[in-house]
Amino acid sequence: MSERYTIGIEEEFQIVDRNTGQLSPQIMPLLQKGAPFFGDQIKPEMLQPTVELISKVYPNIIVARSETQRLRARLASMLAEDGLALISAGTNPGAHWTDQLVTPNPRYHELLEEFQDVGRSILIFGLHIHIAVENNEIAVILMNQLRTWLPHLLALSSNSPFWSGRLTGLKSYRTVVWKRLPRSGLPDTFQSWNEFNHYVHTLIETGCIDNGKKIWWDIRPHPFFGTVEFRIFDMPSTLNDVIGIAALCQSLVAKLSWLHKHGIEVPVVPRNLLEENKWRAMRYGLDACVVDFGQGRSLSIRDSIHELLDMVDDVAGDLGTRSDLAYMRNLVDDPHGTGADRQIDLYQKTGSIHAVHQFLLQKTIEGIPIYSPEETLVR
Repeated sequence: MSERYTIGIEEEFQIVDRNTGQLSPQIMPLLQKGAPFFGDQIKPEMLQPTVELISKVYPNIIVARSETQRLRARLASMLAEDGLALISAGTNPGAHWTDQLVTPNPRYHELLEEFQDVGRSILIFGLHIHIAVENNEIAVILMNQLRTWLPHLLALSSNSPFWSGRLTGLKSYRTVVWKRLPRSGLPDTFQSWNEFNHYVHTLIETGCIDNGKKIWWDIRPHPFFGTVEFRIFDMPSTLNDVIGIAALCQSLVAKLSWLHKHGIEVPVVPRNLLEENKWRAMRYGLDACVVDFGQGRSLSIRDSIHELLDMVDDVAGDLGTRSDLAYMRNLVDDPHGTGADRQIDLYQKTGSIHAVHQFLLQKTIEGIPIYSPEETLVR
């Protein structure tokens, strides 16, 4: 089963000074230095302190874990040679977007011409998970259904409580910043691939966009890869969090695909109702209370995620995701389980942004045994 639902992972990391955790605009020299090893698996983003690490297609979650460890370790080691490091979080606790340099690239300058300060302020870092599906038609059917659990997935990844040196009071402020862009947020439903494709081509033919990749919803059928792409996540603080989230996405796609093949359709919730749960996940993370609109009841998001994990449990054995889903259960039950919870707890105890930076530096290399922060390169 796992090889039918292959996995792709895209991680956006902060490039920072290793000692201070302050952002460092080093993407251009990193691209040049990393080209022999990474090829096109590292890419720039709009702002120069960002590096995107892009996986190949993974056949299962076991390979996804080992390859993510390998790629992260090599990238961290390469940066350490120059006194730099990676931070994995949705925002940098102390950074201001007005201080950042734009990456020299015609595409980014074109976007900035359109978006102005909305584009310049995108000092945010996300995780995207691709899960392969059989065809475009099922991709649209699944997107409609998967929207129900996007708030839950956001809560699990919530890791951006700071913005411009301030504790915002939200668990995912990255979501607030991203929401300013057009064609972002929760998508509406589509009745078929043809309807979705007509929407995309209408935007292209009228000059609104030049290709389908400029549709930046929280989930989308990828226009080129044959996947459902989950895009709602903050960049989580640890590798285990990333792999756990990928395992849950794969398990959920596999379970809903099985149900569809057997004529069992999951209710589709209107976008305007789902927005209520998304807001609660942004604000409260795993402390949120959400609404089960299908059954007309309210419950804690922790209980709702446990129900989700129960729902996908029968595909976990075939996929090899059981241990990773068990990890997610433990995260849900931990009152300080997410990166946002732990950042907030540390800051409230210390009052120190620097302490939060150091915490994030350590969590980012957790689970990468061949890399040590005390060595420039472990051979």
